[in-house]
Amino acid sequence: MSDGMHRDRRTDSRLAMGVLITSQLLAGLGVATGIAVGGILVEDLTGAVALAGLAQTAVVLGAGLLAVPMARLAVARGRNVALGAGYVAASVGAALIVLAAVSGAVWVLLPGFAGIGAATAAGLQARFAAPEVVRPEFQARAMSIVLWATTIGAVAGPNLSEWGDAVGRGVGLPAFVGPFAFSFVVFALSAVIVAALLRTPPAGTLQGEEPEADAGADDAPAPTAFRALRTAVREPTALLAILAIVCAHTVMVGVMVMTPVHLHVHGLGISLIGLVVSIHILGMYGASPLMGWLVDRIGSVRVIGISVVVLAVAVTVGGVWGSGFIGASLALGLLGLGWSAGLIGGSALLTHAVDRRLRVPLQGATDAAMNLAAAASAAFSGLILSAGGDGAVNAVAAGILLPVVVAAIRVVVRKSPVSS
Repeated sequence: MSDGMHRDRRTDSRLAMGVLITSQLLAGLGVATGIAVGGILVEDLTGAVALAGLAQTAVVLGAGLLAVPMARLAVARGRNVALGAGYVAASVGAALIVLAAVSGAVWVLLPGFAGIGAATAAGLQARFAAPEVVRPEFQARAMSIVLWATTIGAVAGPNLSEWGDAVGRGVGLPAFVGPFAFSFVVFALSAVIVAALLRTPPAGTLQGEEPEADAGADDAPAPTAFRALRTAVREPTALLAILAIVCAHTVMVGVMVMTPVHLHVHGLGISLIGLVVSIHILGMYGASPLMGWLVDRIGSVRVIGISVVVLAVAVTVGGVWGSGFIGASLALGLLGLGWSAGLIGGSALLTHAVDRRLRVPLQGATDAAMNLAAAASAAFSGLILSAGGDGAVNAVAAGILLPVVVAAIRVVVRKSPVSS
């Protein structure tokens, strides 16, 4: 291959990574800006405090339900079309929320929040697009850097909510609606960027793989997410990857959503609770490049093992010392780190654990499973907290880690050839 061809490939990789990082940053900004006031807006429009949590629930469910269709679109039309469609759906969701607030059509709110979940689904799919545009030795790091870009949006978004509200009121929008108008613009911009600039190999094809490697496969219909999942659970390595992602996310959400409630009951003020949550978010995203580097250096199975250990320590600390600021900060910080290791280690392993044609459908199925499991975890953790307190929440979370341990032991015993 000529030097010119090498140069073109490097330039394309840089451009693709730049587009993925930029769109991820913008999408994170759009989601966080709106969701920061989502519950308040629902409460304001419905007059029911009990319904405020439905905003976040609808976003998570939307992300779960849309992950599989977006994966199918990626196979059929390419990553740029799939990601662009996700951001368009999110912008439509934001527009529906603005419409609901202006017109009083409260029933439009939940479909609007579910539409915003498409931005979350697109952000999750973007992490799988990253390994497709870089050399094999940098794939996990590329994935983690794209995920890390979410940090900027997640941190900056809530701080822009007040500004968005002020601008919205200035142009005649009702209270708490301006941030969603801002989200609409940001999502639309993300859609334009990825649709116009993102160029990747056929979805599921990694650098160094030939798209035509599966002889005659291009003439066959694309596997469904259900078929990919059914095939993957029979393979120990693929099963470990799926469980690492789903269980780490389920544990993280179940503990995280109830910790602020628990701390409030024990007398901590809003500012300290906010600081605990910030430490948790920093643990989730801030260390993701480190996790990607570790996967590239020591392998994804070992990083999944680190995830299980860190999450186990986190729920132990949370169950024993989680009622105070220091204990809760340590527990949620470790919870974020364990989630990061599980998501990146599991995602990197999933990328290599199955045949290329199953890769993207399985990615969509896994992202759907992690979001739907997280929605169930958030719902049931409130009941568990009411029945048994924070100790019970953390004990149940510890139990959720057991399938990952069993699957990891099975992989190690069988000495699976796929380890990164």
